[in-house]
Parts: sequence; C-alpha cells; structure tokens
Amino acid sequence: MAVAKDAARAAEESPVLRGLARAGYAANGVVHILIGAIVLAIAVGGDGESDQAGAFKAIGAVPAGFVALWALAIALGALGLWHIAAAVLARGSRAQRWGLRVSEGGQAVVFLALGAIAGAVALGAKPDGDDAARAASRGVLSVPGGPYVLGAAGLGIGIAGIVFVVMGVRRSYRNKVSVPSGPLGAGIDLLGIVGFVAKGVALVAVGILIVVAAVNVDPEEAGGLDGGISSLLALPLGPLLVGAVGAGFIAYGVFCGFRARYARL
Repeated sequence: MAVAKDAARAAEESPVLRGLARAGYAANGVVHILIGAIVLAIAVGGDGESDQAGAFKAIGAVPAGFVALWALAIALGALGLWHIAAAVLARGSRAQRWGLRVSEGGQAVVFLALGAIAGAVALGAKPDGDDAARAASRGVLSVPGGPYVLGAAGLGIGIAGIVFVVMGVRRSYRNKVSVPSGPLGAGIDLLGIVGFVAKGVALVAVGILIVVAAVNVDPEEAGGLDGGISSLLALPLGPLLVGAVGAGFIAYGVFCGFRARYARL
C-alpha cells in the first residue's frame, strides 16, 4: 500500500499529469457538447447516436478526425489516472476515505473507458453503446442471480443520476471547482445547474431501462444513453423533454470547459 501511495503522490505532484487532467475535463466537455447537439437533432426529428460512441464516431468522420480522437483518448486517460491517484490518497475518517475511494474510483473507470473508446474509434472500431449494454445485460442475466445483479446495477445508475440532479440543484460541484465571483461565476453556476440536472435525468432514464430488463429477464430491453434518450422521446411532450436534455448536455459540456480552468487539482 505504501508503494501505491508513493506512486499516487508522485502522479498527483506531476505538472504534466496535472495539465493533462485539466485537458481531460475539456475533452469531456467536447464529448458532451457533441452529444447535446445530436440529442437536439433527435428532438426535432433527426437521427444519430446520442451517446459517447456516437460523438467519437462523429469526430472520426471529419478530415484528420483520428488525430483529435487520439488527443481526446490521451486527455481522458490522464484524467482517469488522476482520479485513481485521488482514490489512493483519500483522506479523512475511515468512512470518508472509503466514500472518496468509491467516488474517485468510479470516475476513474468512466474516464479510462471513454479514453479507450476514443482510441478504439481512432483505430477504426465502430462501437454501439446500446448493443454493448444489451450484450453486458445478456451476460449478467445468464449467471445465477443475474437478474438481481442487473437490477442492482440499474438502481446504481439511477441513483447516480439522482446524485447528479442533487449536485446541480445544491451546487455541490463547487466542492471540486473554484467558481470565480461576479458575472462569470454566475454564468458558470447556471451552466453547472442546468448541465448536472440534464445529465442526471438522462442517467435515471438509463437506469430505468436496465431495471426493466432485469425485472423482465430480457436483455433486449436494456440500453445505454442512446436508449435512454429514445425512452424519453416516447413520453408525452417527449421532444420538448429531449430538447431540454440536449441543451442541458451542451451546458454541461461548456461547464466542463470552465472546469478545466478552475478545477481544484
């Protein structure tokens, strides 16, 4: 454990990793802005893959897009490593340390996975978020107790969505971001509130899809973010709700751009 802490401390003190981690927040912002644009297009009758894989494939489709994809992969991977270091160096009481480790570890997995997807698309892969979610659900449901495990995973994603909403409403993201005072700070707060709430709503929709798949023992009913957006579109006033979520994703993306500058690292 001492070796791991020494390595994590060295990583945390590295100006190169610190700079790349900030770039990772900016990269995450670019991805969310693209997802938001795709979601807005879907809200008005267009088509597209409204998830991270869809955003990466859109980048890869432009000239020299693979260069941008590798830059995103490196930045997102570095941000994942930063969160691993933060998890290892968690401080506070025993309960606080484990809470931070779970939180930081979860974020590390997300950013490392995003970096891996960006790299895979740069190499020519064409991943599909919904297909991946169904395949994973099919694998989980095939083992003893699988429906309970899948249901727990869906509940976990739904709870994560609720946490995002609460973070937006309570502005608790300020614990991680040094929001400046004045009009700029007010604008960043507005972006944070709208963005966190919108992302939370989308995650709750994904969680519900997975819970339904677990209850019905049917992996075909599971889905990723793209499936969550489709389920929102099917609701009364669905296009308006999806349009609001799309605008919120763009707001979250812009917020991530400011977070790259003001994050407490």
